Amino acid sequence: MKSIHLIAPSGASLDSKSPLAGIDWLEEQGIDVQNADCVHRVYERFAGSDEARLAEINQIAQLDSKTLVMAMRGGYGLHRLLPDIEWSAIAKAIQTGLQVCGHSDFTVFQLALLAKTGAITLAGPMLNYDFGRLGDNGAPVVPDAFMWEHFQSAIQNRKLDCQVLTPQSFLGKANTGSLAGLLWGGNLTVIAGLVGTPYLPDAKQTQGGILFLEDVNEHPYRLERMMMQLLDAGVLSNQSTILLGGFSAYRLYDNDRGYSLERAIEVVRKRLPKEIPILTGLPFGHQANKLTLPIGATASLNFNSNGFELKALW
Repeated sequence: MKSIHLIAPSGASLDSKSPLAGIDWLEEQGIDVQNADCVHRVYERFAGSDEARLAEINQIAQLDSKTLVMAMRGGYGLHRLLPDIEWSAIAKAIQTGLQVCGHSDFTVFQLALLAKTGAITLAGPMLNYDFGRLGDNGAPVVPDAFMWEHFQSAIQNRKLDCQVLTPQSFLGKANTGSLAGLLWGGNLTVIAGLVGTPYLPDAKQTQGGILFLEDVNEHPYRLERMMMQLLDAGVLSNQSTILLGGFSAYRLYDNDRGYSLERAIEVVRKRLPKEIPILTGLPFGHQANKLTLPIGATASLNFNSNGFELKALW
């Protein structure tokens, strides 16, 4: 990995120090960081006007094929741009070697590209949090070693190989199994918002898939409601398995009276066909220790009551 081309397709940076700290750390690793000026753009709550952000996204189709494109951060903003993104040109660039990485609001771009073209992108780290995170004292935090190891493996070797040793309580009918399918997913809020649109991969494309989900700042009842929406829309029952990553930065209230994320998953488990396992503990989400997952690649999964192993080559 010699160069990273930054894009800021969604929200403006919440502070001025994080992106600069991330750029400094990447340059210390010998990586040439391109288009760094995008981190300073601000228009309302967005990282630039719609026109500027759209032009920046469409221009990645012209980049050198050895380049990695990385989103600065998530937030919101990509939904506005979807009708005018040049999907075919970007997919062609990816087919010749270009790699594109991000998560959170970037899920919109990734799933729309998959729906329109079948092109593979990477659900993985972004500049601000993963490389420029600041501690309570305002000093930069060293990027997570697990994240960096798996990120490099994905970028350099196009390989995913992860073992999760976490007891599984929501397997359903089978206590052990092996399967393969299309790996896809991302932020739950974003995916629920794409139901009924042409930007969500359809049932034929995702049949028998491995769907991974994560979210941040969402109370378990909201997570339950969105998973119910995906269930009632036929999305969950179309998969071979559901992988749940991190659901972070929410707090419970006195009136929850014992209701929790686990209770929410239990309710979904009861309505989901028993042949489809729900697996928990995937190291992915709004958290430091995250995998880099190839959205649109075929992955293999082995699981039992003690954990699971997820692999892919693309």
